[in-house]
Amino acid sequence: MTTPLQVTTAKLRIPVTGTDHVRGPAGAPVTVVEYGDFQCRFCGAAYANLAEVLRQRADVVRLVYRHFPIANVHPYAESAAEAAEAAGERGQFWAMHDWLYEHQDQLDPVHLSLGIEQLGLPPDELAGEVDRQAHADRVRRDFVGGIRSGVTGTPTLFINEVRHEGGYDLADLLAAVDAVANG
Repeated sequence: MTTPLQVTTAKLRIPVTGTDHVRGPAGAPVTVVEYGDFQCRFCGAAYANLAEVLRQRADVVRLVYRHFPIANVHPYAESAAEAAEAAGERGQFWAMHDWLYEHQDQLDPVHLSLGIEQLGLPPDELAGEVDRQAHADRVRRDFVGGIRSGVTGTPTLFINEVRHEGGYDLADLLAAVDAVANG
């Protein structure tokens, strides 16, 4: 006798709070939580598509970004995440987030410093914070929250607290958002 296969759906275990990085309207009916790695090329592809989803569904979707640097594969991922947090302390998280994804091949310390400077942030201050890992606890908290939610790779998306099992191309993301918004 066989037993039926039980399919479990991964759920977001750490709810969105005021300490999260959020882009989009607070009252949006659809919340997309991304666990990402700034050096991951798949996250880079998802970045462009998520930006377009936010543009096309501006009143429907908000995006929450959480760090999930896979340091054993991406040597600059943790320092990039910490640089984003340092920029966030100065109200520039999303500007740094965008720069990092738009310059994924330039995340080494020299190029990162130039990017920080391009954004008008103090490069020496941010480099010091990254060097002493001043924001490591925040990055680690996101990472551990991802582990608790079943994240094993990047990008991992949760749409209204349920893991998105579809693709990351624009059509898949729009269909998933629309299904939740209209469901």
